[in-house]
This record gives sequence, C-alpha cells and structure tokens, in this order.
Amino acid sequence: MRSFFLVCSQSRGLRERATRYGFVRRAVARFMPGEDVSDALSAATALRANSIGSVFTFLGENVSDPAEADRVTTHYLDVLKRIRESGLGAEVSIKLTQLGLDLSPELCYSNVKKIIEQAGTQSVVWIDMEASNYVDATLALFRRARQAYPNVGICLQAYLYRTEKDIANLLPLGPAIRLVKGAYKESAEVAFPRKKEVDENFFALAKQMVSDEARAAGLRAAFATHDRKLIQRIIDYAGSKKLGKDSFEFQMLYGIQREEQYRLAREGWKSIVLIAYGSFWFPWYMRRLAERPANVLFVLRNLFAS
Repeated sequence: MRSFFLVCSQSRGLRERATRYGFVRRAVARFMPGEDVSDALSAATALRANSIGSVFTFLGENVSDPAEADRVTTHYLDVLKRIRESGLGAEVSIKLTQLGLDLSPELCYSNVKKIIEQAGTQSVVWIDMEASNYVDATLALFRRARQAYPNVGICLQAYLYRTEKDIANLLPLGPAIRLVKGAYKESAEVAFPRKKEVDENFFALAKQMVSDEARAAGLRAAFATHDRKLIQRIIDYAGSKKLGKDSFEFQMLYGIQREEQYRLAREGWKSIVLIAYGSFWFPWYMRRLAERPANVLFVLRNLFAS
C-alpha cells in the first residue's frame, strides 16, 4: 500500500485529475486548513491559543523555470512579513527544488539567502529533505547557509542508512535538526525497507540528538513523528537521563494526532505543528498516506462522517 501511494504521488496525470473531485478535496481538508496563507495564519492563531507553535510550508517542488522560483521566494518573503506583523512567532519550512535547485545551486542559494535574512535571527528557516538523490546537494547548501546565518535548520530522514553519520558530521555547526521517518520511495540499498527498522533507527538517532555531545554543541532537536509509542519512548529516555522539557521538541502535521499535540503542550513539552497550504497538495497528500497507510481508514471515517 505504501508503494502504491508513492507511485500515485509521482503521477502528474493523476494529480491533475484527482484534484478536480470534491471527495478528494474534502479528504485532504483534514490535513491542511486551506490553499491560501491566510488559512494557515488563522490555523496558527488557533493553535497558539493552546500553547502550540507553527511552521508554515508552501507546497510545491521541482520548479523548472527561474521565474517560478523567484515567485516562490517572493511568496515566502511576504509570508514572513505577515508572520512578524501578526506576532505569531511561526517559522517556515522550504523545499530547495521549489527554489531552483534543479536549475542552479547558486540561484537556489540566492533565493534561500533572501528568505533567511527576511526571517530574522530569532526565526529558524527549516530546509526540507527530499528524495535521497538530493541529500548531498541539500546538505552542501545547508552547510553554506549555516556558516553564514544562525537561523537555518535541516530536516534529516531516519529511514536512510547514512543519517547517523550525517548527524555526527553536522554537530560542529550546532545545527537545528528536524528528524522525520522519511516519505519518498527509496531502494533497500539506501534506506531501511521495514517500518520496525525505521522506528528503531529513529529512536537511536533521537538519542544521538540529545546526547551530551549534541547538547554541548547547541543542537536544536526536533522530533517529527505521530507515532505515540515512539514519542513515549523518547519521553521516557529523556526522563532516565534527567533531561528537561526544553531539551527537544515534537513536531507534527496539521490535523494528525491532534489530541497528542494538545496533550504534549498541556504537559509542558514544546509542541509544534507543520501547516501546509497551497494548490500543489496532491503529491504531498499521497506521501502523507504512504507514511502511515492507517491514515486511509482515518480519512474514510471522516468522509463518511461528513
């Protein structure tokens, strides 16, 4: 089932057809508040009332026109201005292929630099990780940006074999790292093929990210998972090491495990929600279903309930 959804996420024809159907749009509405940034701002305001922070991401990837990369950059500059004016304290998460990485690393870096500078030193700009063939280019650009600016973070994927070494190599930079399980179709040559293996590696990497060495380096650890058992394992481990609740944070997607998001916030953990918006939502939505096929039943229940 996971492979099926990942194949669907790569189909341009399916993306163009499926988004015309009302039942598909109703299904995805559970996971994003709307297609406009105003919808994201409203959702973030409601979350803040429950002591939950937000990260915004404007959906899209693999642009093939420099003008489109420039439009995306301008969009993020405006979003950051609106976030600042609202006093929300939200952050943004960007995809490098949406900012021109396929066209030119220099063009992409120029766009990323504008966004980082607009964000200001107190607001981290997260760089999403895409498929495994982009990891080296993404890390190279992140290193360049991190050496120039303090307010940039990187997403790493627990299903890749290489991630343990990547974390170790990034430690001297004192980075902000968001750890996710991974949502692209990868071969067993580069990624753990079984969910149990990914879960175990996620936990091992989480321990690495809150180790004495990592905390001494100033690493900001963000664990992006909806897996309640895994969340509890991390919390229990933190307790065994006498780590404070400010030692790391949990990040989840809008609309998934809402009660868990609220519970963590009530108990004093830093709870952050990634709010996605924009018209290019179909590939993103398919990858969300692929991450946890049980979400399909969740979607069906909501459709029939409505």
